[in-house]
Amino acid sequence: MSERIYIKDIAAHVGEQVTIKGWIYNRTDKGRLQFLLVRDGTGVVQAVVFKRDVTPEMMEDARRVTQESSVIVTGTVRQDERAPGTPGGFELSVSDFKIYQLAEEYPISPKEHGIEFLMENRHLWLRSSQQHAILLVRAEIIRAVREWLDGNGFVGVDTPILTPTSCEDTTSLFETDYFGRPAYLTQSGQLYNEATAMAMGRVYCFGPTFRAEKSKTRRHLTEFWMVEPEMAWADLDEVMRVEEQFVSHIVRSVLKNRRAELLEIGRDLAPLERIEPPFPRIAYSEALGILREEGLELPFGEDFGAPHETALGEHFNRPVFVHRYPARCKAFYMEVDPENPELSLSVDLIAPEGFGEIIGGGQRTDSLELMERRIQEHKLRREAYGWYLDLRKYGSVPHAGFGLGIERTVAWICGLGHIRETIPFPRLLDRLEP
Repeated sequence: MSERIYIKDIAAHVGEQVTIKGWIYNRTDKGRLQFLLVRDGTGVVQAVVFKRDVTPEMMEDARRVTQESSVIVTGTVRQDERAPGTPGGFELSVSDFKIYQLAEEYPISPKEHGIEFLMENRHLWLRSSQQHAILLVRAEIIRAVREWLDGNGFVGVDTPILTPTSCEDTTSLFETDYFGRPAYLTQSGQLYNEATAMAMGRVYCFGPTFRAEKSKTRRHLTEFWMVEPEMAWADLDEVMRVEEQFVSHIVRSVLKNRRAELLEIGRDLAPLERIEPPFPRIAYSEALGILREEGLELPFGEDFGAPHETALGEHFNRPVFVHRYPARCKAFYMEVDPENPELSLSVDLIAPEGFGEIIGGGQRTDSLELMERRIQEHKLRREAYGWYLDLRKYGSVPHAGFGLGIERTVAWICGLGHIRETIPFPRLLDRLEP
């Protein structure tokens, strides 16, 4: 019996007979030789079926096997730098070949397909080399996120997905029935994180979030994943220091562990190689001046849109912090600047190369009086925030945090033109299937 291995480990088995279980990625017919590209989720290897080495039945199966048929292939591992598939060049000289399931004609062929067709067949499109590479980069980003936070004193906590009220904007909530009363899919775990930070010091939650914005831009999903660290005894400066260390670690990890996948996608690595702290820091008012020079006039008090974020990212050609936005264009829980109450101690991290905001955060209000006033100004139901106000009654301290959107980070690091390819099954304004 030969040992079943994964293609990613094939270099350790040169000269050995092994078995691979996978799917046919492509096939080339050379008469007495059949070249089968086999993938197993960890890699792709060329399996060479030579007429003299197998039974007539196996040779016939190798000739008739179709793209994406599931197969079990046994053979001897050989090193050949010319072999396509695995890095370093390895192939399999086949001695046994079985079709587990002969696939019907595969709908996604090497020819060009429109994006709508590919999205309708997303469950199959995921098998392509580029989509496979993107999801591996995504997995590495998530691994690096947890690695840095767990290694820097943050405790992972879980926050509710069903909530009784909004965290930010009451107009972008998905409502559902909760045993006869309204409940909403969460926009953020931040408010609950503030409670757990008062219990544990440094915390983070990581999970799906939902925004019912009717937006069709290349940067928006209605369901996306966000990691949200929160810190007690922290201010705006501490948030920026943590963010730049955090993001730099993520980029370094992807460059180290998923360089081959970035190259498969066609990503230019030079801009990523430049990502090192400290990042530039500019105030909102300074940003308005830069935008004015770029011909993008924006009235004071307006939040940035995609063109403004793109221009700022291109101006610095690396991630840039924009801090102290006007209080009226930020969420009710943001602390005000003690030197100018019209400004908030908020900060966004804008990625370079036109990818826009990937992190939003800042210092939270720790004053009960100010929080009461802000809830009233934003016309929120006070009774829904009673527990949140308690955090300002019992041992309130300066505290701060941020949220990093996984999909926007994947789009930036992979250099993707649209966020829909950053998650296995995107939920968009006009798409709920597959």
